[in-house]
Formats: sequence, structure tokens, C-alpha cells
Amino acid sequence: MSLNLKNLDFDELSSALAPAGSSRTATLKLFASVFAHGATSMADVRQARMVPAGVRDWVQANGELTALQVVERRKADDGFVKYLFESGLGGRFEAVRIPLFDEKYVVCISSQVGCALACDFCATGRMGFKRNLETWEMVDQVLAIRAEADRPVRGAVFMGMGEPLLNYENATRAARILCHPAGLSISGKSITFSTAGWVPGIRRYLREGLPYRLAFSITSAIPEKRAQVLPVERTWPLPVLVEEIRRYATERRERAMLAYVAIKGFNTGREDAEALARLFDGVPVKIDLIDVTDPSGKYQPPDADELSRFRDYLQVVKAPIARRYSGGKEIGAACGTLEASQRGGTVLALTAPA
Repeated sequence: MSLNLKNLDFDELSSALAPAGSSRTATLKLFASVFAHGATSMADVRQARMVPAGVRDWVQANGELTALQVVERRKADDGFVKYLFESGLGGRFEAVRIPLFDEKYVVCISSQVGCALACDFCATGRMGFKRNLETWEMVDQVLAIRAEADRPVRGAVFMGMGEPLLNYENATRAARILCHPAGLSISGKSITFSTAGWVPGIRRYLREGLPYRLAFSITSAIPEKRAQVLPVERTWPLPVLVEEIRRYATERRERAMLAYVAIKGFNTGREDAEALARLFDGVPVKIDLIDVTDPSGKYQPPDADELSRFRDYLQVVKAPIARRYSGGKEIGAACGTLEASQRGGTVLALTAPA
């Protein structure tokens, strides 16, 4: 059975190459050829310098490089670009190239095909769960986007299709590759996992002391309301989730990020703000307000006046509040709209950075 070089973090590659007698330096060079330099063939890997011929021969005989197929790329008017990928393992999924300040990109990564958590306002949740992505399928989303980018990729957010903490092993291995100095060299602080509140994954994350950030999707601090749109509330209710968020904030010595999807006439009243203040009393948090984007039309974002009033109400929480821009709506790239669609924007045929 061939060894998929894109499916191994550095320590795993070191163990795999032990039979070939590879030194740490040689393993670093091979790891860098795959991830830092973006090798596209085993011939590229074989060209890695400072690697003994015997090690290169062993890797050539036993290793392989797999790659995703880019089905298409669509660019929105605001500069967001959505990549639609297809894998030989089955299914289509998406990643989004997010521009920041005309100087760098962040990549929004999918971790699953579909999602089992079935958040009611989310197009991915309506797809149902198909399968977990392997580590290489997550890393290759970033590699493919980086290869065509005109700016450096400096961040990654596991906020695309799927609940990353339900694919914990593969997703965290992908993060280790992304942040390794000989990998894609993305700072751990610039890698974020978004969770709808999967408590077992949060607990494991805290036990292992991972260096990445977590973003917690709350959307309502009123249990009955939250259960209407986030069914995970019935499995892992808010009081249990809040204790894990408290632990996270305490152990990390930083404010926990609460993602709050604002829905017109549903969760933007004074009672919603007061419930949030009671729930997180004594927990250092910051709030990311995100307008709902629901292609089905069932849920609508609040208008400017409603959102402004809600921001006033939120002062009782005594926490920093930011409004997160969710771009690429017309191409199905905004938060909650990923469903392997092909619509809107401009279809790009990239052969060079653009």
C-alpha cells in the first residue's frame, strides 16, 4: 500500500521514513518539498536537496501524492473566490479564498462533505452528512488556492462544510501541517476551528492544549430558541457548553469568540441580549455578529435599524462586539451557504496568480 505523503504530519512522516534511515534534516527537506514548495509529482519530491539517494529511492518506491480536482472557481464582486473541489474518494466540497486588506488571504476550509449537525439556517446542514474528509483533502484545498494566489495565504479557518470537531483527528492533523515551519508556515494563532457546540471535541481540544483558536456558535442564549435552529442544543445543552467555554477562556487567558448569527425577528430582542449576559456572566467573551444568509429564504437578516437596536441591547453583556462580514453571497460562499453550488459571479479559468 502506497504512503500518501500529504496525509502525514511531520512526526508521522518521520516514523514512516524510519525504515529508510532518513535523518531529521532529510525528513524536513522531504516534508518541505510536499507542503512548503507544493510538489505536484513524486519526481518533484525526488529533487529535494540534502536527501540521501537511498531515502529518495525508498520514497519514490513507497510514496504517492494525491490531489483534488478543481471543478471550477467563481469570483464575487467583493473579491471572494469560491473553489469547488472533487475528490477521488467521493463527493464535492468547497473552500473560499477570503481577501484581507489587499495584502493577504485567509482560506475557509471544509472538513466534511455535508454535515450531521443540521443547523436549520445552514445549507450545508440541509445536505446531511456524507463523509469526513481526509487530512490531505483539507490541506490540498489550501495548497490549490495558494498555488494560484497573487498574495500570501496567512490564515485558515475551518468554517466551511462540516463540523470540524466531528472529524477531529484529520482536522487537527491538517492544522499541524498548516502551521509547521516546513509546512505552510501559517501561525497557529491564525488558524481557527468553528464549532456549533460539539462538547466532546471541545473537551479533547482543551486536554491536548492545541495552539489554534476556537469560535463557538451560539446564535441564541435561550435554550428553546437555540434548539430550533441548532439541534446540537438537545444533545449538548447551553449550561454544559458554557462551562467548556469558561474553561477555554481561563486556560487560554483570552476572550472566547462567540459567533452569533443574527436572524430577523428571532434572536435580536432585548430579552436575547439579557439572556446572553446572564449565561456568560463572569466569562470573558467577545461577540461576532453575523447576518444570516439563507438561500432558502426561510430566515432573513435583520435590517439596519433592528441590528443597531440589538447592538445597543448587547451592551449589557459588557463584551467587545464586532460585525463579521460574510462575503461572496452571490456565489454561495457566505457563511451558511456552502452546498457545492455553481451560481453567480464570474467563473475564472486561472493558469497564473490572479
